[in-house]
Amino acid sequence: MLKKVKTPDLRTGMYVVLPSGWLKHPFLKNNFTIKSRRQIKKLIDSGLEDVMIDTEKGLYDFALPDAGPGSSGAEGEDTGEIRIKVPGKWEPDKLAPHALLEAIRDPGMAPTEKAGVVYQSSLTLMERLLEEPRAENIKEAKKVIKEVVDLILCEPQTAHELLKITSHDVYTYMHCVNVGVLSVLLSKSFAGGLAQEDIHELGAGFFLHDLGKVQVDSAIINKRGELTPKEMEEIRKHPQKGCEMVTEAGELTDECRTIIMQHHERIDGSGYPLWLRGGDILLPGHICAVADVYDALTSTRSYQNRLTTFQALKYMKEKLEGKFLKEVFEELVRIFAPR
Repeated sequence: MLKKVKTPDLRTGMYVVLPSGWLKHPFLKNNFTIKSRRQIKKLIDSGLEDVMIDTEKGLYDFALPDAGPGSSGAEGEDTGEIRIKVPGKWEPDKLAPHALLEAIRDPGMAPTEKAGVVYQSSLTLMERLLEEPRAENIKEAKKVIKEVVDLILCEPQTAHELLKITSHDVYTYMHCVNVGVLSVLLSKSFAGGLAQEDIHELGAGFFLHDLGKVQVDSAIINKRGELTPKEMEEIRKHPQKGCEMVTEAGELTDECRTIIMQHHERIDGSGYPLWLRGGDILLPGHICAVADVYDALTSTRSYQNRLTTFQALKYMKEKLEGKFLKEVFEELVRIFAPR
């Protein structure tokens, strides 16, 4: 039986039935059991004054002992964060090109034109952020990425045009945009497995997955030939460095942490930085790992020529078997299948 409940009165264990549509709420799935107070806070913050709950699928007891979203120790309390000390060049209000938000919000712009503007503007956004990764800029970038994520999810034709563009890149910030776009599209296909995640935070994690590379010597990142053990050790630090930077900005959520820390982990335990195996790697980490490797293979870099889509998928299937979650790789193949 469905009953209407005020969002502040929600409790863990209740089964909520949310309004349909990607822009109505910050969750990938419309119906699910509430498993944490953090989810209740997200519903309140999204502006929903009340929601429906299914009393046959979840709890319906307002006397349950639950401290609520404002309880002690909740996310968001002041932890005395240390901000990144970098001379300011790109201020938050100038980080995103004006054309980016204009294009996103223009319902009359043709998909091909919109995709071109959004892609090029996203590259500029990431270039400026990686040049000046201060706390304030990370916060602003996440706000803008939220709108890019909504565009990818809500305008399929524009998303398809964006996907066609993401094969002509050479720089790290372009790689971040490519992986962000592709990972969001993959996530949409796995909505059931990501029911408890915030799609906007996933998007932020995907776009910011390589943020820590700005603290790694570019000579190491672009080196031709095999890396020395010491150089490899430095490369393997970038996930942790990225997490530290987002933490210092006060923006590290569970979704961002998972993606930034796990996008180089592999099912067989051969990845880094924690050498996780199988089920220890969460689905967002699997998704970003597949998108990250695919884009690396199809991008022109200082030490390699780019592969075609077919060559990259063939390489991943034949040479990297057992490294990725099978279902995610199969979805990657489906996305790039001829239409």
